[in-house]
Amino acid sequence: MRVIRQHEFGGPEVLRYDEVSLPEPGVGEARVKIDAVGVNYVDIYQRTGQYPGPLPMIPGREAAGEVDAVGPGVSDVRLRDRVAYAGHVGSYGQYAIVPAWMLVPIPNALDTRQAAAVMLQGMTAHYLTHSTYPIQPGDTALVHAAAGGVGLLLVQLAKRRGGWVIGTVSTEEKARLAREAGAAEVILYTQSDFEAETRRLTNGKGVNVVYDSVGQTTFDKSLNCLTPRGYMVLYGQASGPVPPLNPQGLSAKGSVFLTRPTLAHHMRDRAELLKRAGDLFTWITAGELHVRIDKTFPLKEAAEAHRYLEGRKTKGKVLLIP
Repeated sequence: MRVIRQHEFGGPEVLRYDEVSLPEPGVGEARVKIDAVGVNYVDIYQRTGQYPGPLPMIPGREAAGEVDAVGPGVSDVRLRDRVAYAGHVGSYGQYAIVPAWMLVPIPNALDTRQAAAVMLQGMTAHYLTHSTYPIQPGDTALVHAAAGGVGLLLVQLAKRRGGWVIGTVSTEEKARLAREAGAAEVILYTQSDFEAETRRLTNGKGVNVVYDSVGQTTFDKSLNCLTPRGYMVLYGQASGPVPPLNPQGLSAKGSVFLTRPTLAHHMRDRAELLKRAGDLFTWITAGELHVRIDKTFPLKEAAEAHRYLEGRKTKGKVLLIP
């Protein structure tokens, strides 16, 4: 089978289109014939070595397709089931071996590309708005990168729970998309200081929660946007890791909370996984949640997909098609 592999850490050029033997599933595993692969910023962290792993490595943590083979002891899925998954490394290929408990059945009304597009980013938006800081009616939220893959879903889910959302984006086109997703106000950070604008839009009160996937370049100002006892939710580092922080500063900012959550801790068992993914699939098929697939690339062009993502050009989800 064909896969994308990296034999070293570095830029997009380290992603090679290789041929490897077709793997066989072991106990509790299934082999998935992949129709669509989700591209996520965590793949870039993995490629560059920020999240190092053993080399050579097949990157990717999200895909959808059909169960092609099952190993001993598998009861969660059957041959030819349409399934999607997130959180297991090795999706950049024509096939992948995945623990069967991680495979979520895809409803008939949903195609595999939509399913691949919503698993990792959708469940991230779900746990951020339902678990990390459960948005309540009337809460105010600042969402950075509001027109990105997670951002567009995050805005929708925050509004769905009754939140009043301010989004930050870089262009007018992205501002339009964020507003269509439900953002009440949108700040073009390329034209205005988002801290000052957030304070102005909230009449100096600040927001209850900041959802920040950008990291280094936004973190300090994001803390300044919080109301006392507000939540700083740092769930990514697209601009680089945040420097060490003196916890005493959280007190000075108004006894604010800081957390660095990750999806793996919010899908710890099959019941939690099926609940989060099931909510998303139900809302999508009912027309209550919209997934925007921005761009697709052939699998062999994974390096170009990474360049597109790193260039902050995305306006929704990026997929690889084997």
